[in-house]
Amino acid sequence: MIEPEKITSTTCPYCGVGCTLQLHVKDDFIYRVTSPFDSPVNHGNLCVKGRFGYDFIYHPKRVTVPMVRRYLLDGKPQTMDRSTFPSSVVNGLSPTDWVETDWDTALNLTADKLVEIYRRDGSDAMAVYCCAKATNEDNYLLQKMYRAIFRTNNIDHCTRLCHAGSVVALQQAVGSSAMSNSASEVLQNDVFIVTGSNTSENHPIIALQMKEAVRKHGAKLIVIDPRRIELVDFAELWLPLKPGTNVPVFSAMAQVIVRENLVNWDFVNRRTEGVEDFIASLDKFTPEYAESISGVSADLIRRAARMYASAKNAAIYWGMGISQLSHGTASALALIHLAFLTGHIGRPGTGLNPLRGQNNVQGASDMGAMPFHFPGYMRVDAPGNAEQWEKAWNVEPGGLSRKLGLTTTEILSHAHPGGIRALYIMGENPLMSEPNLNETRRHMEQLEFIVAQDLFITESAAFADVFLPATPFAEKDGTFTNTDRRIQRVRAAHPPRGLSRRDSDILCALALRLEARLRLPTAKWDYAHPSEILREMASVNPDYAGVTYERLEKVGLIYPVPNETHPGTPDLFLETFPRGRGKFTSLDYVPAMEPVDDEYPFILTTGRVLEHWHTGSMTRHSELDTLYPEALIEIHPADADIHGIHNGQAVKVSSRRGEVVLRAWVTEKTTVGVVFIPFHFHEAAANLLTNDALDPQAKIPEFKACAVQVFPAREPDLQNPAAVTQRGRY
Repeated sequence: MIEPEKITSTTCPYCGVGCTLQLHVKDDFIYRVTSPFDSPVNHGNLCVKGRFGYDFIYHPKRVTVPMVRRYLLDGKPQTMDRSTFPSSVVNGLSPTDWVETDWDTALNLTADKLVEIYRRDGSDAMAVYCCAKATNEDNYLLQKMYRAIFRTNNIDHCTRLCHAGSVVALQQAVGSSAMSNSASEVLQNDVFIVTGSNTSENHPIIALQMKEAVRKHGAKLIVIDPRRIELVDFAELWLPLKPGTNVPVFSAMAQVIVRENLVNWDFVNRRTEGVEDFIASLDKFTPEYAESISGVSADLIRRAARMYASAKNAAIYWGMGISQLSHGTASALALIHLAFLTGHIGRPGTGLNPLRGQNNVQGASDMGAMPFHFPGYMRVDAPGNAEQWEKAWNVEPGGLSRKLGLTTTEILSHAHPGGIRALYIMGENPLMSEPNLNETRRHMEQLEFIVAQDLFITESAAFADVFLPATPFAEKDGTFTNTDRRIQRVRAAHPPRGLSRRDSDILCALALRLEARLRLPTAKWDYAHPSEILREMASVNPDYAGVTYERLEKVGLIYPVPNETHPGTPDLFLETFPRGRGKFTSLDYVPAMEPVDDEYPFILTTGRVLEHWHTGSMTRHSELDTLYPEALIEIHPADADIHGIHNGQAVKVSSRRGEVVLRAWVTEKTTVGVVFIPFHFHEAAANLLTNDALDPQAKIPEFKACAVQVFPAREPDLQNPAAVTQRGRY
């Protein structure tokens, strides 16, 4: 048995659950991960990623030396022709003209090029992707750098690609965009709905608590999902709706609640507005109408509505099957209406709970890594907000932009002469995460200058002019904020590998160079410790005002924490909503933007699997890759039989935007007419197929529904034909 030299307590770098990890370290190497049983988040439990998925830190492909393109060292006034890069977006390769260099050279070249473009084309030419994998402090510094130095709000991160519809809906309806209750309160539910979330694979530790609520506490679970996810085995009811038909199903449930007088009128009258017009808008949403669109029987819809409305404590938990649609905002609003009608919000054991996908997507949003908000969700165009940050950042009065910035998807679509010219990417991977990747590639080719700050040469970093090697969670200090709004410590287990630097150190060093070149008043960039960064942000953001590293040492704090004696706020909206009264909004059914037809008869939906995470930049550099080494498409046995497809066969999947070849997994986990592909695999990138139609309010793409065709292919067409899955699927 190896005895550790030290055990470092930190927070998991994967999903939004935010499990506590104990990293066992010897000779600057993590050899084991455990978790304490007294962790309030995961009680000693860890999923396969949390327990074993740390070895990407030591992968030989990790880049630990700054790299620049040769043309920058030649000093020639030119840019790369990215259109000459290999034709396949998914192979992650680029011309081999990287040159290793020292930090001063890399940072000076980066500063020179960014300043050149800024002076020539102005603020509108600059854009940045912050990162939900990075710490709160990292994201705060990056958005501060772009706002205070380049005077732009073209700042976003992957929240635009996951829960933007939920965020907009919650802001509109209640004035706050985070979970209203903590996930562990599912143990206090007697009824709960899980919809648009494969919780067992995406948030495994929360799924354990959901199963415990059913098994040990007698809670009744309603699953509303197109796929027969594992939680269906624990459910009282399963409503297998067609992708993109959320609004009719949830609105029909609302109609049943109204028609059968199951409304909590005391709550509605005291706490909400607009209910009369909303009820009138429900006339068309009969259960039979919803059945004709969604495929869910009217009887199931009625039973689900009665069960939820009649509960003492009921809650709704949802994932990206709700938000990743061209009507994602409307889908989330339809869920919010159910809570308003029944009063299942504003009390412990109830609530509206969007399960955040990445480890710090909540925190990155809190830190202002979005185009419409400063830190603390302070609108950039609202009077008085910019003035507070100008004072905090030593920016002259009126210096910060009050103009709404471009979102993630809009940044790349504006990449052309006269539009976005320089893009800084910290940890994101748009050439895997964006929809319609062939079009995304064309946009990337139009950029004049790209900086990648990351661990690996990802599919997107392969297009960069400068690569700045950063550190993973285990080599830096900071904080993450999980899906419960719990702010937790991240602690370095050992020093950075090679010449890699912590993200915050890179950003501060670059910011000082930028300010010197532009002769701007100096903001604070010389922080002695990340705790000083958090305190600077908290000095203006009231939700974090009482948060200090000292107070986070053991179990963290759930914000809002308005002062340094406040214990935190697990449950929101006990007396009122931030906007005052909760707002009902009349909805219409808007179908998915691309219906099936004879040419493309299947609905494709995408998502994650247990062993992998996001675009695979971490898990696919881990031994976890051996557990699920290649992409598979789930197809129902009835559909497979009609199309002559057998289990394990190579198939070609095509849409109006692209095609991929991968193996078929014939399974009843999916439903007839619906196929599923995970989006982690560059060999068969699901987002070559997906539709880039956007929700007009949230600007989130429609990842969860597009039309495809599936037919047998040749085995040699597979990118990875020798791979054998270990999950016993074929």
